[in-house]
Amino acid sequence: MMIANTLAKSAPAPFIPERLALGETPDVLAQIYKQTFNLAIWKRPDKPALAEAAQQLLDTAGSVQCRSILPADRVDAYLDTELPQFQHRQTLIDDISLISDMFACLFGLDNIGFRFASLDAAMCPKFHVDRVPCRLLTSYCGVGTEWLADEHVDRSKLGTGSQGLSDAESGLYPSSGLIQRFSPGDVGLLKGELWEGNENRGLVHRSPVPEKKQQRLLLTLDFA
Repeated sequence: MMIANTLAKSAPAPFIPERLALGETPDVLAQIYKQTFNLAIWKRPDKPALAEAAQQLLDTAGSVQCRSILPADRVDAYLDTELPQFQHRQTLIDDISLISDMFACLFGLDNIGFRFASLDAAMCPKFHVDRVPCRLLTSYCGVGTEWLADEHVDRSKLGTGSQGLSDAESGLYPSSGLIQRFSPGDVGLLKGELWEGNENRGLVHRSPVPEKKQQRLLLTLDFA
């Protein structure tokens, strides 16, 4: 018992990024309005039925490419016309519709930029910032988006500052062990460069390379 207590006391505290709002309920997403945060993550509980529905879609359709600008309350009708029939189809549509409605309500948007797509390669393989006010991302299948805490980024190495070197070679971050990753099902709000007062402070992130050729099924929501 004494040895166990000693080990517990000496274990390092988990790293918590300074500009991250993290919670297990959806109200954490509203924290993105605070100047201190450039990322809010809703850590959702595991939903096996939802994960199964997402995999069923990929198994049935092979690939998915849904992109539109539309009111959030039309997302369910749009997906109903775009997605093939599969067993737990409505479970997936209902979840995407719910998240879309939350995004539109949070920011008071009449329309949203909607993208629901399967990916078999990294869409944006280098770390970067988005020139948008705020973007929502959630992965239903496959590996989640990778990101870096502000305190671990040398922003001068982004874009052309990398001088053509890879992220690992350029000095953008001190160690690959500092790269963070969304878990499947996490709902993240990524504050971008066009959020007023967030210039040069947009969240640094990238698309991961799919593991073992596993497709990603990604929902992306933007301001329209």
